[in-house]
Amino acid sequence: MNAIESAPAKINLCLHVTGQRDDGYHLLDSLVAFAEIGDTVSARPWQGLSLSITGPEGAGLSAGADNLVLRAARLMGARDLALTLDKCLPLASGIGGGSSDAAACLRLLAQRMNAPLPSRKLALGLGADVPVCLDPRACRMRGIGEDITPLPPLPPLWLVLVNPRLEVSTPQVFRALSRRDNPPLPQTLPVWKDAAALCDWLAGQRNDLEAPAITIAPVIGQVLDVLGATDGCSLARMSGSGATCFGLYASPEAAERAALTISAAFPNWWCVPTSLLQ
Repeated sequence: MNAIESAPAKINLCLHVTGQRDDGYHLLDSLVAFAEIGDTVSARPWQGLSLSITGPEGAGLSAGADNLVLRAARLMGARDLALTLDKCLPLASGIGGGSSDAAACLRLLAQRMNAPLPSRKLALGLGADVPVCLDPRACRMRGIGEDITPLPPLPPLWLVLVNPRLEVSTPQVFRALSRRDNPPLPQTLPVWKDAAALCDWLAGQRNDLEAPAITIAPVIGQVLDVLGATDGCSLARMSGSGATCFGLYASPEAAERAALTISAAFPNWWCVPTSLLQ
């Protein structure tokens, strides 16, 4: 019998770079949420362990042994399964696609094998964003990705995700940082009564990787300008290390109108309306 698990897009609503360890890893403080849109991972009985990749964004993604989904399966000790990754999120785009895929595989196999999920430390070995993707809900992520504090559900909020079809190197963006000891988020996060309160608070926060990413890929600045100019956009910001950016909207209709406007003007960009996963 086939089993399937969703791998939602990870959105860094804000991302503060607060330091750097001696081993080179950067310390972060980020408000993380997940979107309704994402990839899916499925499994069915098979002889041996294999992976096939489908979906509109699967071209160019290797199904070889180093694929994060297969690495996650091996971490769980899986055998005799045919795994399928249906890829809907752009590659290397700052919304945690590969990490969320690996976490979805871990959840799927834990349920299928009636086994516990691996520890955050083991999951961190797959990638810095894998631990936060294990439980895809609003949280505060600190450290190098291992310090995760779940939060109450965020107010309903709709997004438009836009990627200009550009892969940005995360190490290159971090190298371009002018400062690595930026202020963290407030020690205690507020309880946001509605979407407007959340957007107002987010406007006072940052993504410290946004400026260096724009120096490397100026089109990211154009994406932010285009999103910010759409009707009803409360905030436009880059997610992660880019190049995907998001606009926040108070209604699904506003997000859908904005996505249609952007897609008409920039048909080669990846542009989708979605909502925060509750």
